[in-house]
Amino acid sequence: MLTLLKIKNIALIDDLAVEFAPGLNLLTGETGSGKSIIVDSLGALTGDRVSSDLIKEGSASAVIEGLFSLTVAGKLSSLMEESGIEMETAGEIIVRRELSAAGKNRVFVNDQLITQALLRRIGRSLVDIHGQGEQAALYDTSTHIEMLDEFADVATPKSRVADVFQRWSSVRAELVSLEKDEADKLRLLDILRFQIDEIKAANLVPDEDIQLEDEKRRLSNVEKLTTLGDEAFALLYDNAESTAATLEKAQRKLVELAEFEKRFSEYAEGIATARAVIEDLSIAVRDFRAHLEFSPERLDTIENRLAEITRLKRKYGDSIENVFEHLWESEERLRNIETAEFRESELKNQLGEMRAEYITAARSLSEKRASAARKFEKKVEQSLQAVALEKARFEVHIEAADDEDTSFTADGYDRVEFYFSANPGESPKPLAKVASGGEASRLMLILKTTTKASGTAKTVVFDEIDVGIGGRVAESVGRKLKDLSATQQVLCVTHQPQIASLADSHFVVEKTASSGRTAITTRELSSAEQIEEIARMLAGEQITEAARENARAMLAAAR
Repeated sequence: MLTLLKIKNIALIDDLAVEFAPGLNLLTGETGSGKSIIVDSLGALTGDRVSSDLIKEGSASAVIEGLFSLTVAGKLSSLMEESGIEMETAGEIIVRRELSAAGKNRVFVNDQLITQALLRRIGRSLVDIHGQGEQAALYDTSTHIEMLDEFADVATPKSRVADVFQRWSSVRAELVSLEKDEADKLRLLDILRFQIDEIKAANLVPDEDIQLEDEKRRLSNVEKLTTLGDEAFALLYDNAESTAATLEKAQRKLVELAEFEKRFSEYAEGIATARAVIEDLSIAVRDFRAHLEFSPERLDTIENRLAEITRLKRKYGDSIENVFEHLWESEERLRNIETAEFRESELKNQLGEMRAEYITAARSLSEKRASAARKFEKKVEQSLQAVALEKARFEVHIEAADDEDTSFTADGYDRVEFYFSANPGESPKPLAKVASGGEASRLMLILKTTTKASGTAKTVVFDEIDVGIGGRVAESVGRKLKDLSATQQVLCVTHQPQIASLADSHFVVEKTASSGRTAITTRELSSAEQIEEIARMLAGEQITEAARENARAMLAAAR
């Protein structure tokens, strides 16, 4: 249930906060007062796309925030747990969406940053919005199967069908890939074999290029290295003033000094270590110098080898490691192609088994749909009587496709379409061909309320779904909304006084002008204010006492 909605710097809204209650929450106001902006802002909290153009002119950013209170979280708790989002102890969820004029968009749930895709999944469990464009969606037959399945409660068998379909599709895609033109396979075989042979013939060694570069650098600088080695050895060891000789003299002096001043004895070990290091270094320099030898032949060999390695890296990767990786991948692809005939046979057997499994699962799902369809028809027709469509007929047509693979989908192989007739004597025809705007509005309400499970935690929003109706029909629609609000929170934007009189909480949306700026405000009406608002809806701009009396009577009847 939505308990609080806060909007800042959206369109003409400066800073707005609305506290909603359980039951039927009605939003009314003049045309163009900004009611749909509030609904659109709520839609943003369910993951709808939001343009930066909605940000109030002159503002750098905008924020939409909703506080939802859940008594039974169900799948939503599991989803949030999987996503690492902590639920509040009171079962509260805070959704915040931050927009910036620069185009950056951030979404938070319980102060944790999430993606818009995850918000859409969470939002579907929080709010169900039915706007003025829903009638067009009703004419789309792809939505009919979704409504029937929601009523039939076939989530488990439908999930099984989807799982089998996914595995069947995967095997089918692999089989199609293997059954490509044989000439392509032969060309690919030749390419892979050549590349494998070329890399293997090179006998590469890991880090070989690094080691060869080091050796090349030494061979190219033998003369300089010889001079440096001789000078270093002389300074370290090979003359009377060398470091080693100097340290030896210093060590003898310290030994004598320590006989008179004990604190110098603690340096004995350190100077001995220094002498050992210098002697080791001297030996290393001497040996390095002794093995230095310029070899034009070896330098030429190294340069040729480096050229070969560079050529292979240019073709197969920017390092020897990448060249090896290309080799392993090529060998794997070669094995797969060479064993393709066996694999094709194996895949065909798997495909046959999965096809049979899919048909079994889809047939079971189809039978459950057919069984539920009859109940759905009766319940919808009964409910249509409550919205002044007493003679209407409603039928669910299920066309089970043949066993052709092209008819397989993750939802099964059924094609579902609603048929409708509003007048006696006329046989039901496809809904899109016969339902008028007003009839479609009422039918949408009935379908949406019929498919809902009672006691759902969702908030359901109707944005002017009563367009095109009035009088007794509007009252009937209001009663249906009132019935729905007994099991879940309902938010409804309406221009119908018959519906507004049934509100548990009535809010008016107003557009005001001050200091040359226009702003949208919302306030909850008291009983006296509700009379005035309903009277305005009845009479228009000039509210008469008769309109007020009529409003009082409507409110009394609603109680």
